[in-house]
Amino acid sequence: MSKYDVTIIGSGPGGYVAAIRCAQLGMKTAIIEKYSTLGGTCLNVGCIPSKALLDSSHHYHDAAHSFEKHGISTGKLSVDFAKMIERKTSVVSQTCDGIQFLMDKNKIDVYQGLGSFQDRNTIDIVGKDKKVTITTEKTIIATGSKPNFFPGMEPDKKRIITSTEALSLTEIPKNLIVIGGGVIGLELGSVYARLGSAVTVIEFADSIIPTMDKTMGKELQKVLKKEGFKFNFKHAVQKVENKGKKVVVTAKNKKDQEVTFEGDYCLVAVGRKPYTNGLGLENIGLKVNDKGQIETNKH
Repeated sequence: MSKYDVTIIGSGPGGYVAAIRCAQLGMKTAIIEKYSTLGGTCLNVGCIPSKALLDSSHHYHDAAHSFEKHGISTGKLSVDFAKMIERKTSVVSQTCDGIQFLMDKNKIDVYQGLGSFQDRNTIDIVGKDKKVTITTEKTIIATGSKPNFFPGMEPDKKRIITSTEALSLTEIPKNLIVIGGGVIGLELGSVYARLGSAVTVIEFADSIIPTMDKTMGKELQKVLKKEGFKFNFKHAVQKVENKGKKVVVTAKNKKDQEVTFEGDYCLVAVGRKPYTNGLGLENIGLKVNDKGQIETNKH
């Protein structure tokens, strides 16, 4: 049984940076990751791939709307969406390979599988083909989060999708419904709006990015309206239904009237929730609240 000074569960930006620093400080370090690649949500299905698609869609949008005023004629434009997704995948692969290189360089042992506590110093790691057990003096929990959803809007990952599926679609939606006016929904909505999708946002609050400065929301809304976004505020989604080749969203507006929206895809982007299931936290006396967050003290 391998013994470590510190073990990190989760290889996202919180986890892999912590692992590198611990190794630099002379600790024998291990990192556990349930997925086949390192880097967590950010590198695999979050910040990096979404920025790659934003970059590509921005080039297309500029060519379609800005080049002519600079005296640049491009002729008839078209989008090779499969190529765009292929580039995104390549960017992700290069970035994740970079994290693996840093683990090797700093002599950090990498375990693939789901880590769970037997007790505070013993961790079981269940992979695809085998189970191993390690002991550790200290553990850092850096398991991050996953897409959230509310009753009635459960993703089927086909037509009712989360940000993960939105980053790997095989076609550009003609009509994309986005539930949630936060950063994730607006960012991915912007990718597809630039490529020609009609984007409709349904938001429970009275503005987009409602947790941020109101002025920022107003200015961002102006920009997105120019991209063709349509906004529906103070709408409470009741249910989302996959009807085969279309999705129907039923919501109640601020007058408590039932309204429906139709699109070929619905992106559920109502925030994220902690990824703490299956860690065996009950075996080490750690409590989670009703949102799944680990309760901490002022330190």
